[in-house]
Amino acid sequence: MADNNLKELVSQGLSAMKAGSDVAARATDEISNDASHPDLKAALEQGNSTSKKWADRIDRAMEQTGPGQQGDNKVLEAHYEVSRLIRQQAPDVTSRDLGIVAAGQLALHYWIASFGTMASYLSALGMDDAASEMKASVEEAKQADQQHTELAAKLLAA
Repeated sequence: MADNNLKELVSQGLSAMKAGSDVAARATDEISNDASHPDLKAALEQGNSTSKKWADRIDRAMEQTGPGQQGDNKVLEAHYEVSRLIRQQAPDVTSRDLGIVAAGQLALHYWIASFGTMASYLSALGMDDAASEMKASVEEAKQADQQHTELAAKLLAA
């Protein structure tokens, strides 16, 4: 694959990720309002802070690749709608909190895959700084995923 074609693919991928960051930022306040367990509220606050860091990294990578066509992120938009339904239909607060955790983990897996893919592609383009930042984001998302697993176990034991 020619470098220009790969660079265009990366640019489009980063644009989709940027749109996904916007979805996450919009969703966080609503989801935090629906959470009841204090540890879940703290995890959501930490996640919001981490998401802002990820958005900054995406912006820096986009400065190197050029902006792709800004559009929506249909994957995360749909995920957000499903998350909203899970929260609305939960029969009790524990079920709602567990649904929030599960939905959060699904979103984290999207980010793990996206950041991992972009890290590989950016590295292939010789954009090592951006690739390194994407790899750091992957590791942060994996840690957050593990924290969600531990939080779910805590909620189930309560």
